[in-house]
Order: sequence, then structure tokens, then C-alpha cells
Amino acid sequence: MGSPMAFNLLKAGYELIVFNRNREKEQELISAGARSAKDLPSLAAEADVVFTMLADDSAVKSVFDEQHGLLAGAQLGKLLIDMSTVAPETSRFLSGLCEAKQVAFLEAPVSGSVQPARDGQLIILAAGAESDFEKAKPLFNVLGKLSLYLGKAGLGSSAKVAINYLLAINVQAVAETILFAEKNGVNKEDMLRIINEGACGNGIIKLKTPAILTNNFPPAFALKYIVKDLKLAKDAGMRAPLSGPLLDTFEAAANEGLADEDLMAVIKYLRK
Repeated sequence: MGSPMAFNLLKAGYELIVFNRNREKEQELISAGARSAKDLPSLAAEADVVFTMLADDSAVKSVFDEQHGLLAGAQLGKLLIDMSTVAPETSRFLSGLCEAKQVAFLEAPVSGSVQPARDGQLIILAAGAESDFEKAKPLFNVLGKLSLYLGKAGLGSSAKVAINYLLAINVQAVAETILFAEKNGVNKEDMLRIINEGACGNGIIKLKTPAILTNNFPPAFALKYIVKDLKLAKDAGMRAPLSGPLLDTFEAAANEGLADEDLMAVIKYLRK
């Protein structure tokens, strides 16, 4: 997600400094005109605005570390924006760390996967100080088709975890529907057309239709990350009737070797 977003900032004319713990992953952006930071404190000292986009809570906390991370170099006037999907409590923790250092902080997780990131069509769920949101909005306009200000830190993460819960329900529901139809003699091509042409069709099902038809699931959003997000929802208090079985299914699919495939690969697990 981070790389296509960074490319869009370069294309929009912004000066870009990058840092990745795997330095090889910086090379495409450097070839396109970005500069590489020596380390995280140097990045925070040089840049006016720093975006982080990482896999999980522990990675984000390590990057914000006050001794060796961004907060070792960030000073008054800097704006740190975390776009990772993390627990609401983690966003509140990061906000508190930044406030103590007099550094501005926004959480801004996104709804969307790799292709919307490439197209600058993400939905950005921002929370923190409204003045910081207004400062970041021109950058958000490059990265997404819609940026929403939701209020105090933690609310952006809560909204992201909620929308990913709905995503998981949609994906498992269409998988179960296709498999039930096939079991009763209806081929998946016809069933997908019935879904997509009718009121039950939606954006995510249409997006996943080619993968279902070819039974090929390259990771636009890896299945292991929906497991992480469903656990975040559980930890944040999700106790809905579908939530337990939903997490169980995706977790079992990950344990069956599907963790690095797209979350739609859950259909392969359910087919068994």
C-alpha cells in the first residue's frame, strides 16, 4: 500500500524522503526521484509531514520509538500521520506519545486495497486535531477520493476495524453463496452474474469476481491481515453473532496455508 501512495505524492510534485527497514524496497521510489533517509530520526528531522504505513501495531510502535524511531528526531511543528490499520488503543497511545513531545499526530487508516491506492481512490478515515487534518488535506486529496475527519484519536481506527468487519462478512458470504449454488448444480459464472446484476451485488464482490472465476488469488489484501483486523475488532469489543464464526473461518484458512493469498482465497478453504 505504501509504495503506490508514495508514487502518487511524487507525481503530484511533492519532494519525498523515504525509509524502509528493507532498504531494497526503497529502490523504485528512489529511481523515480525520492531521496532515502539515513534512519528514522533523520527522516523525522528532515520532513515536514511523515506518513507511516505498516503491517501491525508492534511495527508501528517500534517506528514511533522515542529512542531510535521517529520521535527521536521529530520536533515542534512536525506532523506524523499513521495510515496503518491498528487498534484504537494503539492510536490513542501514539497520540499521547506525540503530544508529550509537542509533535502533531493524525491517525488516517484507509479503506481500499492496492489498486485504489495506485489510482488515488482510497477513502481516508482521519482523526486527531482538526487543524492538523486541514493541514494534511491537500496530501490526502492526492492519495484518496474522500478524506473524512472523524474526531479524536482512536475514532479513525474504530471506523477502519468496523469497515473491515463488513468486508470479511461480504467475502465469506459470497464464497458460501457460490459454493452452495455449485453444490446444487448452478455454475459459478451464472451465480456471479445473478449477484452482480442484482440488488445483492456490490463493489467488493465485483472486484473479486475475476479471482473467483479463475480460482487465482494474488494478494490485493492478504488473508492474514483480515485475521489481524478481526482480532482487533474482537479486542475492541465486537461481540456480534457472526463475529466469532467469521474469525474462526479466516483463522483456519490462514492456518491451512492461505495466509499470504488474497482474503477471497477463503473460498478454497470453505470448498474443503
